[in-house]
Amino acid sequence: MKKFEDLTDQEVLALAISLEEEDERVYADFGEAVRQDYPASAEMFEAMQKEEAGHRQRLIELYRQRFGEHIPLIRRQDVRGFSFRKPVWLLRPLGLDTIRKHATAMEVETRRFYEKAAARSQDASTRQLLDNLASEERYHEQRADELDKKILPKDVKLQEQEAQRRLFVLQIVQPGLAGLMDGSVSTLAPVFAAALATRNSWDAFLVGLAASAGAGISMGFAEALSDDGSLTGRGHPWIRGIVCGAMTALGGIGHTLPFLIHDFRLAMLVAGLIVIVELATITWIRNRYMDTPIFSAALQVGLGGVLVFLTGILIGSS
Repeated sequence: MKKFEDLTDQEVLALAISLEEEDERVYADFGEAVRQDYPASAEMFEAMQKEEAGHRQRLIELYRQRFGEHIPLIRRQDVRGFSFRKPVWLLRPLGLDTIRKHATAMEVETRRFYEKAAARSQDASTRQLLDNLASEERYHEQRADELDKKILPKDVKLQEQEAQRRLFVLQIVQPGLAGLMDGSVSTLAPVFAAALATRNSWDAFLVGLAASAGAGISMGFAEALSDDGSLTGRGHPWIRGIVCGAMTALGGIGHTLPFLIHDFRLAMLVAGLIVIVELATITWIRNRYMDTPIFSAALQVGLGGVLVFLTGILIGSS
């Protein structure tokens, strides 16, 4: 890597052209990434892409006037001082907030580059263009806000926020909730049956641990293999599988951990309280994200939990 201070004007202009081309393509990738779910934001990124293309064209014209037709390929990774950028195609799936933060960081870095490059240039025309570009990058965020107001009016923003919420529910909340319900409810019977049958906290803990881990692995694979998300919009299957499996195991582990308490009666009491907390949490999630009325959610979750809990007690006491 070469130090920025050692670059000639020719190399600085070649690097600037490369930077603008990269930013232009990044904005194109951003627009394409959000086109299906957020068409208005895609239009905004297309406008920013055209602006970067204009910057690149002005740099190319100045380069040709000073140094001719051949432009050497000098990239940001060839010069010391630039921060590492993870390629856009490795950032997927891209959220709208992540994209906008990434774009802001890009503009800040490019502006600083133009300011430093202009300060060290000895050629008046080069220094003037670099100063102009630095000023334009400085106000790029302001222009982005203007584009945001023009292209993304309040009602469109609300629509995009609602679309983002739906994606979050589809890809994270639904598989996580399914896992949490399965782990919390389905493991009640084996854990409490083992506890009452053996009257031994450690035995109940081992049964609960095995049931939780087994249920987590089973539910994780079931969710991951259910569909690839291409038609349903539910996201990457393995991400859903990991979320579902982890929440399933967590749901079972919650009321299993109290059986690490040596005193059996105290362990049963704490485990019972945690079960109530788990069922209340599931009820809140169903009400918050699935729009299920709170009374209906509590009745459904509570009835299922009580039936499974009583099953475990009856079997363990027999």
